[in-house]
Amino acid sequence: MNKQETELFSTLTCPECGHKVKEEMPTNACQYYYDCKGCGALLKPQAGHCCVFCSYGDVKCPPIQEGDSCC
Repeated sequence: MNKQETELFSTLTCPECGHKVKEEMPTNACQYYYDCKGCGALLKPQAGHCCVFCSYGDVKCPPIQEGDSCC
């Protein structure tokens, strides 16, 4: 069975100021917090999401991409 290759980069968009930045996602842990490089806001996952990439990124985190539960 061929699995689609997991994407390791996601572009985060700050909900406060709209700043966008492409970041590499960790493959072995969830990233719960992220400091916006535009306005300094501390981003946290939205309710029901496991990490900031699933909440604010254009690509979900690697475990979710692979169909697993995250953390």
